[in-house]
Amino acid sequence: MSACDISDSVRIDADIVACEECGSTSRVGRGFCLNCLLRRGLGCETETTESLQEVLDEVDVRDADWRIGNYQILEEIGRGGMGVIYRARQRHSLRIVALKRILSFHADSRETLARFRREAEAAASLDHPNILPIYEVSESEDGLPFFSMKFAAGGSLLDVAQSLRSDPRRIVQLTAKVTRAVQYAHLQGILHRDLKPGNILLDGRGEPLVSDFGLAKWLDTSSDLTRTLTIFGTPGYIAPEQAQGPAKDLTAAADIYSIGAVLFDLFTGKTPFVGEHALAVIKQASEKPAPKLRTLSPSADRDLETICAKCLEREPQARYQTTGDLAEDLERWLEGRPIVARPVSPPVRIWRWSKRNPKLAGSLTAAVVLGMLLVAVALPMGWSFFSTQPPPAIPEKSIAVLPFENRSEEKANAYFAEGIQDEILTRLSKIADLKVISRTSTQHYKSAPENVPEIARQLGVAHILEGSVQRSGDAVRVNVQLINAATDSHLWADTFDRKLTDLFSVESEVARAIAEQLRVRLTGREEQVIQAKPTDNPEAYNAYLRGLALNLKTLDTPANTVGAQSYLRDAVRLDPKFALAWAMLASVDSFGYISLNLQPTVALREEAQKAAETALTLQPNLAEAILAKGYYHYACLREYDTAVRYFEQARQLMPNSSQIPEALAFVARRRGQWDKSELYFKEAERLDPRNTSLLAQRALLYVALRRFPEALKTADRILEITPDDVDTLSLKAAIAQAQGDLPRASALLAPLRPAAADTSALETQVYQTILERRPAQIIPRLQEMLSKPNPTLGYYSGELRFWLGWAEEITGEHAVARGSWLQARWPRIRSKETR
Repeated sequence: MSACDISDSVRIDADIVACEECGSTSRVGRGFCLNCLLRRGLGCETETTESLQEVLDEVDVRDADWRIGNYQILEEIGRGGMGVIYRARQRHSLRIVALKRILSFHADSRETLARFRREAEAAASLDHPNILPIYEVSESEDGLPFFSMKFAAGGSLLDVAQSLRSDPRRIVQLTAKVTRAVQYAHLQGILHRDLKPGNILLDGRGEPLVSDFGLAKWLDTSSDLTRTLTIFGTPGYIAPEQAQGPAKDLTAAADIYSIGAVLFDLFTGKTPFVGEHALAVIKQASEKPAPKLRTLSPSADRDLETICAKCLEREPQARYQTTGDLAEDLERWLEGRPIVARPVSPPVRIWRWSKRNPKLAGSLTAAVVLGMLLVAVALPMGWSFFSTQPPPAIPEKSIAVLPFENRSEEKANAYFAEGIQDEILTRLSKIADLKVISRTSTQHYKSAPENVPEIARQLGVAHILEGSVQRSGDAVRVNVQLINAATDSHLWADTFDRKLTDLFSVESEVARAIAEQLRVRLTGREEQVIQAKPTDNPEAYNAYLRGLALNLKTLDTPANTVGAQSYLRDAVRLDPKFALAWAMLASVDSFGYISLNLQPTVALREEAQKAAETALTLQPNLAEAILAKGYYHYACLREYDTAVRYFEQARQLMPNSSQIPEALAFVARRRGQWDKSELYFKEAERLDPRNTSLLAQRALLYVALRRFPEALKTADRILEITPDDVDTLSLKAAIAQAQGDLPRASALLAPLRPAAADTSALETQVYQTILERRPAQIIPRLQEMLSKPNPTLGYYSGELRFWLGWAEEITGEHAVARGSWLQARWPRIRSKETR
């Protein structure tokens, strides 16, 4: 049949007719369906029971001279719904690669092209040893997109699953590496959404490589792809919510479920749920709890069953919170350490059962209540046998270190007492088996409070450490006492009289004594950390403590930052091998750079880099040095991927530091990963529950998301800790402005008298006058503030000049406003030119 004949044969009828050849129904006239018509046109005489898809696969002919772009095609090694994969040789380098090209009949499919390009873009943006690397993304001569990637000579987990089943340790090793790779992708803002054994390849050395990001989703964007079964992922491995809710609502929990399903498959040879078709599998996963691993693999370790079960929880929030948490538990199992996950308790199981069986649960509940009433009549009221005590909310191994009292005759030695407190707290915070509250939450309390149990309740700890420091020349006396908050009784107390040169032994002995009293397990590394002596130079240590005291000030001003920087420079000059001082100098420089408390010059950035690298060179495993390197990449270079790697590394060494989740929250917020940022802020608050700065940052996050009720609730919590705080009251006014409630905003701002340094409150007041169209009331005040030299303002003077220009613009003084805006821009432009 000629092309003309085919064209002439195609006519669309309104009525449905049966194909004369195969009997299928269609609206195509002349008696032939499209399937049979295509076969006739191709001269194909095979059976017509094959699908149109199979026919089209057959006509996916090879490219001319068997080349695609710069690659010689050697053989086809795989094919899927949208692409075909070849083993190929790069022409000039002769490197063997895998080349994936979209199937030709998908060339006109917008959605398939979008998925294909999405896979290429997602994979190409990731650089991790366990993610399949992309070499080139291009188009062939016929306009079809393709990309080349590393050739995985070891096949996939699907190919080796049966042989792995007898080696559980190898399964967990591979899964842990895959999880770390997926964690890296999540930190870059990418979900995989289609993790399964076939998408986890193995290189020639047996190392896993995560591949096939065809369904990848950027966490801060939503996809416009039509939701069909083809884009859900692979039934049996996808999370229930992946097939139910909008793609934009998916979180890292979806990939965690898939990893659990892969782990389950590798141990048992089957997915957690099986069915006759995809919808049946999805329905089971949505309605039933996943089977226990040991029901199908009795020899599996109980801890692995617990890990697997936590991954496969139906509710996303019941799974591991992050892939990092999952990876840590897998690594703990490999190292023979206790895992963090715990089996579901009987009460929780009963509650879940009642949700699945509400009618039966109601009947049983009524029976139980009736039985209890009968027992209550028969037995004396109030028997303790029938009472249930809730589990203790506060861990026994938990402590807060309150401010140490300065008993020195010279009150200027207050910095010394603050430094000793912080050094003891820092040593304790590096012990993983102990919960330690960060200093920011304790500094509001007195050194010897009257109501210790109430303070412990507010901080969520079982123990309180009090202390005092008295210094006279080079002689130091340190008094400490450990208090059981529940009974308000002393567990341990001691007095240390030492020379200044031997002060570190006091800090070590106090930390060790607390660990012994609370029966805390110490690892070998933690033993070394507790006994560490950061410097042999007492003058350098004194300068460090002065810098530390200024850096810990609640009020983050340019003056405090400059002072801290100066003392820390003295410390490293007096002892160039003082790694801890180098690390703090790097942190102060980096935060001064991004906050504009210091002039953001090239010289400052280079000093921050030198300080961080020197600290790491001197002590590669010093947590503060690793954290400082992360701060440098975050604040000075805005290299967020690198910063996150350092922060995660520091987290392993400082499990009780609120600074690390706070830093991760800042990175996530800058990337627009709002949900992740909120979780990190909350994690930091658990370690530092009365840190008003953390609470303020979370409130600002809610404002940015226009979640005003939550922002107001968080602001009120700040005011419970620090009543009449000007910045927080102005924040509530700013929320009222955003809601269009100007009268309420005005009422909140009326009693405030912010100084020039209270920039947030001042800016909110200025904005209120602009919204109320009465800028003339604020212009004279701003002009007066800006006319006087004020070192506390620093680069914030540019912010005030911006507001002044806005007020002047509204009054019609356009030229004057332009002048103010140019002055506001100039310092920032100049700083950029010097970077």
